Order: sequence, then structure tokens, then C-alpha cells
Amino acid sequence: MDERTGFVTQMGMDREAAFDVAADLGFDYVEVMLDGPSAHRNVDPESVRKSAEERDLDLAVHLPFTLDVGSPHDHVREGALRELRAAVEAAAAFGAEKGVVHASSNAWRPAWDGETVRATVVDSLADLDAFAAERGVELCAENVPGGWFSIEEFDRLFAETDVSMTLDTGHARIDGLDSAETAAFVADHADRVSHVHLNDTRQPKDEHLPFGAGTIDFERIFAAFPDDWSGTLSLEVFTLEYEYVETSKAHLDDLL
Repeated sequence: MDERTGFVTQMGMDREAAFDVAADLGFDYVEVMLDGPSAHRNVDPESVRKSAEERDLDLAVHLPFTLDVGSPHDHVREGALRELRAAVEAAAAFGAEKGVVHASSNAWRPAWDGETVRATVVDSLADLDAFAAERGVELCAENVPGGWFSIEEFDRLFAETDVSMTLDTGHARIDGLDSAETAAFVADHADRVSHVHLNDTRQPKDEHLPFGAGTIDFERIFAAFPDDWSGTLSLEVFTLEYEYVETSKAHLDDLL
């Protein structure tokens, strides 16, 4: 693989400190969380761009959470897409190359059928992908467990849109895939998996442990990517202690 590595910022992380750590540890990029205090309306794009450039870092973003792109309610869905477009524009302004978005919906199950919701997710992501592409941002839809749009639904997303994928390894496990099955998914879809969230777990839960502390067989998953795969690998560790990021980076470097 000809991959690049980075990590996802967490709520409570100081962005400048995160950029310093990324540069010191030899990461290629930082995936900036655009939610909460770091939502697009609270971010000065020129400042973010300058900070990254000073440290020779590329940038990606995680677009805001829980915005319902699959809502069957027009005003809810349209509002979610307006907010996501605004975040994409901010990401483009500070030079982010990829934007992660959740392929999911909070539609009420007793009231709506799966086909309606899944078709709406696909249509919304196709529209958002075209919007992002016009601004030089690659949209990467993430598999989110327990919702209307599981990892098994991505075959449809690949067939009907040009959206890239963010494969979250922990989420795949929650949806029932073991390491061998995740590796098989990679082997079948490596041309569409542009970005990976390295979410390590010990069990089918969204643990986001330090990389290597769980039981996912990442060596097997990495081996499923073709030699010329040139995507991005984001450590997604739920911590504010950079020592765990450093330990995760060391383990990742050993595997790669």
C-alpha cells in the first residue's frame, strides 16, 4: 500500500496542539472534527490552512454528526444537507481533501419502510458528493452500525453514486463482520474505500481503543488492499491523552 496516515481530533482537543503532535509524530495529515466548538461557524479557514501548512500537514475533516441525510421529512433532510454543504465549503476553504459523512438516518422505524429511507440516503449522498466534488473535496461515506444503512448496503451506494467510502473497522464488527469478513469486503471494494477509520475493539462495541489494544486483525485487513492502494488511514482513538495516539502510531507503523 502507498497509504498516508493521520488521526481524528476529539472533542476537547486543542487544534494547534493536535497539529503539533501530528507533525512531531510524523503523521501525514489530521482529520479535523467539524462539530461542537470546532463546527464550521466557529472555525477561521485561513487560520486552519496556515497552521497546517506551517507544519507540512494535509487535512481531512469529519463532517458534523447526527445530521439526518436519510430523513423522509423534507425539511429535516434539506436542513441537514444545507448544514453539511456549509461544512464542506469551510473544509474546502482551508484545503481539506476529504470529508467524512455518516451514511445513516434517524427515521422512526415503526413509521417508515427501509426502502424509502435507504433510497433517500443514496439520493442525498449523491447530491452532496457532487457539491463536494465541485469544491475539490472527496466525500467519503462512513458505515454506521445499527441504523438503516449497514455496511451490506454499500453495494447499492457504490452502484448508484460516485461516493467514496470511509470504512470504520469497529463499526463493521458491530454489524457482524469479523476480521476475515472485513478483509473480504476490502478485497471486493478497495477501489471505492478511499479512507479508513482505524477503530479497534475487543468486542462488537464502538470502543475506539488505542490501536493494537483490541482484537481486530488489522494485518489481515491491510493485506487485502492492493499494493497500489493510495488511500488514507485515520487512527480514531477516543482519548485526550496524546500518549495513546503516539502508542497507536508506533503500532500502526510496525504493521505497515
